[in-house]
Amino acid sequence: MKNDVQESKQTANASDHLANERTFLAWIRTSIALMGFGFVVVKFSLFVKQISLALGEKAAVVSKGFSSTIGVALVAIGALLAVLAYLQYRRTEQQLR
Repeated sequence: MKNDVQESKQTANASDHLANERTFLAWIRTSIALMGFGFVVVKFSLFVKQISLALGEKAAVVSKGFSSTIGVALVAIGALLAVLAYLQYRRTEQQLR
C-alpha cells in the first residue's frame, strides 16, 4: 500500500516536470513566431522600397515608414520572451525539486 502511494507521487512528479517542459516549449514556439514575423515585416519593408525604386517613385523612398522599426522591435521582443521563458522554466524546475 505504501509503495502505491510513493509510486503515484513519483508519477505526479514526473507529469509536473513534463508539464513544465511543455509550457517552456510553447513559450519558445511563440517567441520564434514573433521573431519570424519581425523578419517578415522588415523584409516586406525592404521589398516595398525596392519596388518604389524600380518604378521610379522618389517620394516613396524619402518618406520614412515604421515597418523596419516595428520589425526590429518584434525580433527583440521575441528574443526577450525566449530569455524570460527560460528563466521561468528554471525557476519552476527548482520549485518542483
